[in-house]
Amino acid sequence: MALMPKRVKYRKSQKGRVRGNATRGNYVAFGEFGIQCLESGRISAQTIEAGRIVASQAVKGGGKLYIRVFPHKSVTAIPAETRMGKGKGEVEFWAAVVKPGTILYEVSGLSEEAARTVFARVAHKMPVACRFVARRPTI
Repeated sequence: MALMPKRVKYRKSQKGRVRGNATRGNYVAFGEFGIQCLESGRISAQTIEAGRIVASQAVKGGGKLYIRVFPHKSVTAIPAETRMGKGKGEVEFWAAVVKPGTILYEVSGLSEEAARTVFARVAHKMPVACRFVARRPTI
């Protein structure tokens, strides 16, 4: 079951532009290791779910997985070979808009090698370039 909001104020949203780097959600907060996106883009709810399945299979109950992104944006599409006009298309899927630096997933309770293998498999599913990051030491 793909993620989507329970209710929204407006069913259809405008496209918008993604500019700048992430200022929120750009550090590992819940786990020890995370995967950080390096590009801006949209990640569909199906892609987030595919990454969750791959990561949970790789973790195998040995650790805890945290998903840090949620698909709030509706993406619409008009059927192919449709004439111009007749309004905006229906909602095709829900997507999460990510900026460079956004943490997508986090994991705790695993060694660094195991976390690297988990996130290598997750990064393969993502439509944006990603990198492995560790929690910063706190003073």
